[in-house]
Amino acid sequence: MKNNSFTNQNKKQDCFDLIIVGGGPAGITAGIYAARQGIKTLLITKEFGGQVLKKAGMIENYPGFKEISALDLIKKFENHLKKFESQGKIKIAFENVGKIKKDNNYFSILTENKKEYKSRAVIVATGADPRPLEVPGEKEFIGKGVSYCVTCDGACFQNKNVAVIGGGESGFEAAIFLANFAKKIYVLEYSPYIKATMDNQKKAKNTGKIEIITLAEVKEIRGENFVNSIIYQDLKTKENKTLNVNGVFIEIGNQPATSLVKGLAKFDHLINNLDEIAIDPRTCATSTPGLFAAGDVTDVAFKQIIVACGEGSKAAMSAFKYLQ
Repeated sequence: MKNNSFTNQNKKQDCFDLIIVGGGPAGITAGIYAARQGIKTLLITKEFGGQVLKKAGMIENYPGFKEISALDLIKKFENHLKKFESQGKIKIAFENVGKIKKDNNYFSILTENKKEYKSRAVIVATGADPRPLEVPGEKEFIGKGVSYCVTCDGACFQNKNVAVIGGGESGFEAAIFLANFAKKIYVLEYSPYIKATMDNQKKAKNTGKIEIITLAEVKEIRGENFVNSIIYQDLKTKENKTLNVNGVFIEIGNQPATSLVKGLAKFDHLINNLDEIAIDPRTCATSTPGLFAAGDVTDVAFKQIIVACGEGSKAAMSAFKYLQ
């Protein structure tokens, strides 16, 4: 651990002290902290950014930046991490991880490209994937009007009518972002009240383009070659209603990307009933010695960029202590 370089090592080149899986705020922060602590570290990710690039447009609550785009913030994170890569203090591999196993005192990380890396400790920071609506027409029209990424696809709906499913914080942020492009935005919320902050509700109202529909349960997404309408039930009157829209953005939450660690430890000890990795809040440790987790993949209460960064630093410092 005292040798920061990746040369003159007694172990094989693919064996590390620590492997971090994930390139979002939690994973990048863990990488920065691990590099500074002199841990021989590999960070594996498909790409940098995580949910931040998919879900956020402008960010106004990250200290030090009154307003910054998600792309610019992640680029700053990435450049910070790559400074340590250029110094030989961390290695970065752009791959998809398929499975994590543990044999005796070493973890094996298996990638979809059939590569295998070994380490003494692992930090899982894989974030979460969008939760599907699971209604008829959803799967058929993915990429043809159905989207889970407003920053990816929002500009495609210039002067169109669109629907955002979900009246929480992410739903309102999506609707506000879409107001830059769409002619009309409907926000459909299942419950009788809106869960977004008053600040975002005010911003939505000020756009003059956003209509809120509560007590609405989406029943079907319809179209031909492309989405042209959605059917929803008014839960108060039990009447089915139609909205003519060209796009449907689904913002009903996320499901943690935990499949790669299932089976590593007892399911009921490692994963809670929300399918999130259960961690010790003091250390980010899981029930498996040497396995840590950080960010939205865990049962941490608040899913925020700054929280993920804090959890990433905590996991890295805990891993350092474990390795000692």
